[in-house]
Amino acid sequence: MCIFLFRHHQLAVGFCFAAVLLAAQSGARADGVVLTNFVRLTNGSVQLTASGATGQVCSLQVSGNLNNWRTLDFTNIASGDAVFLDSASALFTSHYYRARLDTPVTNITVTSYHGWANSIVMRNSQVEVVIVPAVGRIMQFRFLDQADGPFWENSSMYGQQPSATSWNNPGSFGGDKAWPSPQSVWNWPPPSGFDLTNYTATVSNGVVTLTGPVAPAFGTRVVRRITLHPTEPILRVSTTFEKMSGVNNQMGVWVITQTKDAQRIFMPVPANSVYTSGYTSIPGNPLPPVLTVTNNSVSFVRNPNTSSKIGNDAGALLWVGTNNMLLIESPRLPGLAKTNYPDGWCSAEVYVNAGSTAYIELELLAPMVNLGAGNTAEATSVYSLFRRTQPTPFDEAIKIFSP
Repeated sequence: MCIFLFRHHQLAVGFCFAAVLLAAQSGARADGVVLTNFVRLTNGSVQLTASGATGQVCSLQVSGNLNNWRTLDFTNIASGDAVFLDSASALFTSHYYRARLDTPVTNITVTSYHGWANSIVMRNSQVEVVIVPAVGRIMQFRFLDQADGPFWENSSMYGQQPSATSWNNPGSFGGDKAWPSPQSVWNWPPPSGFDLTNYTATVSNGVVTLTGPVAPAFGTRVVRRITLHPTEPILRVSTTFEKMSGVNNQMGVWVITQTKDAQRIFMPVPANSVYTSGYTSIPGNPLPPVLTVTNNSVSFVRNPNTSSKIGNDAGALLWVGTNNMLLIESPRLPGLAKTNYPDGWCSAEVYVNAGSTAYIELELLAPMVNLGAGNTAEATSVYSLFRRTQPTPFDEAIKIFSP
């Protein structure tokens, strides 16, 4: 564990002091990891670089008080350096940082899962992740001592192969997948190649890589690199769209996680949100009937009588269930015009399905890019599982989103 603590202050005077402190400590090394290149970006986000032994897993941890620490992100170090971004730092008076190195997860097995052969299970001492290449999805993420997790699975489609009619069954297979945004380019159903198809899977140095076929309508394939933290209940998924051929397309990486019904869903509201109310409606979809805006978050519950959708410019979404919570983070990139994001500038959206098929979609959207042959578009999502410890979902959200 690196014992050197980097601190920044939100106030300009304090930040000048912190910069001097960082300059004195930058480059200090402990236990094989070094933190350097601390940069305060114009939107208040903090970017820093961690260097360590190639092939190791580097975790960046953050705290607001030096007592309670949370892993913000982690990555397998391929070239000796890893760049981390703390987009939430602008919301708090101060943040402290520390880093650690671990060996990659080695407990990766191939098995049959609900009738799908050659499924892959990644495990550490706390959680497991189930990946089903046959349907191109991450199907579950759960604690080892629990029979199920927050991801919604459509049991009526267990063992089936994907086809052009898979979405005729409400919710299709469930789980976690990636589509191109904006949806207006392809309407419905999701384009073949991104969805409705088999993926291939490879395993190397603790990383499972899912690769889809080239989508005929886009000349693009999806590559998802899935890493489980060596010791913590945290999953990291890097999604890349690789443009292989054809005309340029304006598109962005759109990651959709189907979850079970929740006690409550929370969307953080950025300090300088582009939306006056902190959220926006999505064309063609009504807002959730009852919204609560408090403690810098907008929250709501599923209404079984009305499907709805809501969006904003956050980089995280929180699902609170009866016993567990799921936090998904994909920081909005700093310095970009809001028009780079789809659906009226959204980087986070939640869809709530009505009726007897009770599922929710947590959706995080990367900026759109003009993708030409040989180019890529990328986005990284970090999924953290927590056990419930507070009496109400509101108390849980305050604890999760506090420094």
